Amino acid sequence: MDRKLGLTVRATAAGLLASASLMALPSAAHAATYTISAIQGTTRISPYNGSTVTTTGIVTAIRSTGSSRGFWIQSASGDGNAATSDAIFVYTGSSTPNTAVGNSITITGRVSEYIPGGTSSGNQSLTELGSASWSTNSTGNALPAAVTISDATVPATYTRTNSGGSINSFTLDPTAYALDYYESLEGMRVSVGSTPVVGPTNAYNEMWVNVKPAQLNSVRGGSLYSSYNSQNSGRLQITTLLSSAFPTATVGDTISGATGVLDYSAYGGYSLNATSVGTLTSGGVGKETTAAQSAGQLSVATYNVENLDPTDPASKFSALAQGIVNNLKSPDIVALEEVQDNDGPADNGVVSATTTLSMLTSAIRTAGGPAYSYTQINPRNDTDGGEPGGNIRQVLLYNPARVGFTARGNATATTANSVTSVGGVAQLTYNPGRIAPTNSAWSASRKPLAAEFTFGGQKYFVIANHFVSKGGDYALHSQYQPPTRSSETQRGSQGSVENSFVDSILAAQSDAHVIVLGDLNDFPFSTAVSNLEGGVLTDLVDTLPASEQYTYVYDGNSQVLDHTLVSSSITSHDYDIVHINSEFSDQTSDHDPQVVRITP
Repeated sequence: MDRKLGLTVRATAAGLLASASLMALPSAAHAATYTISAIQGTTRISPYNGSTVTTTGIVTAIRSTGSSRGFWIQSASGDGNAATSDAIFVYTGSSTPNTAVGNSITITGRVSEYIPGGTSSGNQSLTELGSASWSTNSTGNALPAAVTISDATVPATYTRTNSGGSINSFTLDPTAYALDYYESLEGMRVSVGSTPVVGPTNAYNEMWVNVKPAQLNSVRGGSLYSSYNSQNSGRLQITTLLSSAFPTATVGDTISGATGVLDYSAYGGYSLNATSVGTLTSGGVGKETTAAQSAGQLSVATYNVENLDPTDPASKFSALAQGIVNNLKSPDIVALEEVQDNDGPADNGVVSATTTLSMLTSAIRTAGGPAYSYTQINPRNDTDGGEPGGNIRQVLLYNPARVGFTARGNATATTANSVTSVGGVAQLTYNPGRIAPTNSAWSASRKPLAAEFTFGGQKYFVIANHFVSKGGDYALHSQYQPPTRSSETQRGSQGSVENSFVDSILAAQSDAHVIVLGDLNDFPFSTAVSNLEGGVLTDLVDTLPASEQYTYVYDGNSQVLDHTLVSSSITSHDYDIVHINSEFSDQTSDHDPQVVRITP
């Protein structure tokens, strides 16, 4: 799904209104005159929301492309109140603004509060003028000085709270709360000096920096999200209004500076829309390579391959193969998440993924890897969530030259796996089989895939997972604080259901070797992971130094979404998160893989 869809819909609808209004522009004679600061007010919502007003300001920046065009104006001199912004965005829809930077204009327009992403997103609103007409007073004016955003100006506390309610009505306190500070600068010219990059450049020319050195706490220069209260207040998204090339940044790099206007977006919240960008200095962060397993070690990995399907370019298959062979050292078993069916997002009833998997395993062989076999179960069409028509599922690749696998039974997408005891040894009824696939915990979500393998004369139960996504959760920058995380309820249930299945294995054989791994879409400190552990599994991410605990970078926060958990009988292991994607702009996937090497 296009991440910009919400903005596109808004721009189209509002653009129609703007176009219609050109035939009946508001009259300055019938609009009261206010300063920009007065229009912005001291809270997040303008006291003149819905009113037609007249004001004066200097054009500081123009967005002249896309369907959400407009420009920013700022008072030549502010009102001296730190809680009020001295600037505002003028929305012109799909029409290119007929003005120029440096113009002093008098403008009449209707005040509105636009919520990027829509009301249901929970996002904050952007105060703007629409249906506007203006006249030019003078040209070539000096621009108001940019406010420097720095460690000294950004509060360490990210936000105030309101028991999950909206913080819109509170008077801004920009010296106490980072979200209030950024809101108080909405639309104004701002700058950052030499600043470390904590989120790589993406396809939309966006990167993240952090102006607070104390929050650069990952081993490679990122900012760790290690609890619900570690939001990292110094994070700021930088994007561009320039037609020139935008820097391609990696986590750990440093941008020498940037100046622009502070906007608010559905994707990332407060953003410095750059009118000038400095140079990028490499931090030397490279893609990691794990150690190879010894002949006597069983290596098991998990890798979210991000909606892999045959319509992807051959370069993606090649890059994934290179990562598995060279960076992960050809693990004996690889749990894959987000493998799509043979025609990808085409929603036509196809559920088989044989072509997808043939292309991947062939690419692995071409890269010098083993001739992997695989086991999986096709989902029912359009029942497991993910991209519509894609029918994503987990797949277990395995190297038959190193591990044993014997299929048992003929489980379908809705067949529930179970555990029996054969001579005191646990055994799956189906190999492979899904865990409680008709349980409501897995509604519109991937069902765990459980399988048995043998290595070195011992049996290993491997359960591949992809818990329900965080879709629908409010963002950290939400107007509702603390943000509602509605998806956590279902993942909590998923953790409990799967833990019960693990309990049944251990009840049949107390010293059974169980490996639970995959994209759990939740944090080590979450209820979902706690429920899954249930006193019988250990999350291996907890065994790493804190600075190495991340598998994913989102909005400049390095965080853990992917996990490997083991039962207590697995006592000798070497665990590694292999950072080859999340910190880099040339991602093969948005997740980092991980591997555990187990010595029987």
